[in-house]
Amino acid sequence: MAEVLELECPGCGRPLSTDMRECPACHRPVVISSLSGMGGMAMLEINKYANAYQKALVADPNNKQVNGALAMCFLKLKLYDKALAAFDKAIVDNFENSEVYLWAAVALLRGKKAFVTPRPDINQAEEYLNAAIMIEPKGIYYYMLAYIRYDFHARKFLRCSPDYRELLQQAVAAGVTPADIDQLFSVLNVEIPPQIAL
Repeated sequence: MAEVLELECPGCGRPLSTDMRECPACHRPVVISSLSGMGGMAMLEINKYANAYQKALVADPNNKQVNGALAMCFLKLKLYDKALAAFDKAIVDNFENSEVYLWAAVALLRGKKAFVTPRPDINQAEEYLNAAIMIEPKGIYYYMLAYIRYDFHARKFLRCSPDYRELLQQAVAAGVTPADIDQLFSVLNVEIPPQIAL
């Protein structure tokens, strides 16, 4: 069972706890559990959420729900180093949550193409994605790995197995959707290479 943590609603300032799904006053989510939960939020609102989560973590720095939510906020705000630190805590506290590994891999690219990302970060991103696939083989995890294998490996004529074509097939077989891909690349902050477009 998740530990309950007290915090203020970033929308209206009402006292809440993390066992609530939404604020009863303004109906905003209390703990953001995915990037899609931030759908129509403006950056200022996401920043308010990040500040509320940081204040709440003073009382319980290892709260896995809030660390994951804070990491998502930092990623959306393009504060990649802060996002990575929060994702690392979230992974340690909640290592069975496969989605955290995906977004940690995205944060490692720091809003740039995989092609220009340093090799150690690429290696770590691939480790995160392989861990996510081992936990839950979702199509978007294979697709993200296919993107890295294309943009970093294939474009640099580096051999790897499986290659991006095989991973694209696995992504399709695992049910990747155009909406998943659009969300991924909006956070990656790069264009989808035509070679991996479905």
